[in-house]
Amino acid sequence: MRAMVFERVGAPLRPVELPTPEPGPGQLLLRVLACGICRTDLHLLDGEVEVPAPPRVLGHQIVGEVLAPQPGGGYAASGRRVGVPWLGWSCGECEFCQSGRENLCPHARFTGRDIDGGMAEYAVADERFCFPIPDGYPDLQAAPLLCAGLIGYRCLRMCGDAQRLGLYGFGAAAHILCQVARFQGRRVFAFTRPGDERAQRFARELGAEWAGDSSQSPPEQLQGAIIFAPDGTLVPAALAASAPGGVVVCGGIHMSRIPPFDYELLWHERSIHSVANLTRRDGEEFLSLAPQVPVRTHVTEYPLERANEALDDLRHGRFTGAAVLRP
Repeated sequence: MRAMVFERVGAPLRPVELPTPEPGPGQLLLRVLACGICRTDLHLLDGEVEVPAPPRVLGHQIVGEVLAPQPGGGYAASGRRVGVPWLGWSCGECEFCQSGRENLCPHARFTGRDIDGGMAEYAVADERFCFPIPDGYPDLQAAPLLCAGLIGYRCLRMCGDAQRLGLYGFGAAAHILCQVARFQGRRVFAFTRPGDERAQRFARELGAEWAGDSSQSPPEQLQGAIIFAPDGTLVPAALAASAPGGVVVCGGIHMSRIPPFDYELLWHERSIHSVANLTRRDGEEFLSLAPQVPVRTHVTEYPLERANEALDDLRHGRFTGAAVLRP
């Protein structure tokens, strides 16, 4: 099979031919139909998140067709479409797994980091961590739901019932979450890179009532703020924009250094949370909710061999919405 492989930090992905993988016990063999590009892939390439045992096939927003189901495997019958997210395996035995917090499992393995991912023609995945793709979503449009959508949804849950919601970094996750928040009756305020009028216009088209750059203050204090951009300077900025009791949620796997800030910004019961990975409950709830909204993902398509171009375009903000590879 054709694949794009990570070999070392700082180097582009290399196109290679690999043997088609064989599923082990509890695994499904999938023909990859689409694979979303994620900022986490950039963190892996740049060494900000470690790849423990390269070479590795990246990609963790996989839409695949089941080719080799497990005997008695329930919904994952041959020919069915399933989605594979970032969390690819957990032990099921630790205190976190036993309490419904498998996203914090110390033994967890992650798709496209510890397990070969979807930047290839075929992949194998643990059936426990595969989700049925909702009917009505074409392959390309479904792929961003599996990380951008799921992580955004978990971040939104952290905000409780906040009605005035700020989204910092209006990329793949925020463009999905804006639609969900508006469906729930929340008010959305979007923050983009300075001068990115295209992203601000895109946010308003999706229902944000205000859009500006991250150096600006919103017209009203926020009750909840979600930071998707990996920029630590946004944490005190979001706190400064938050009302008493406001919640600031850091939604990325990596963030640059958070600068010192005065306690006054945190006072009045403001709080800061991080979101790590996802649980299967998140996946089940969000993929049930998405068709009700309905969430419409905006994607830019790239063939598999142009994965490096897609990653560079993501790095420099050259598209709105999400990028998706089609093998």
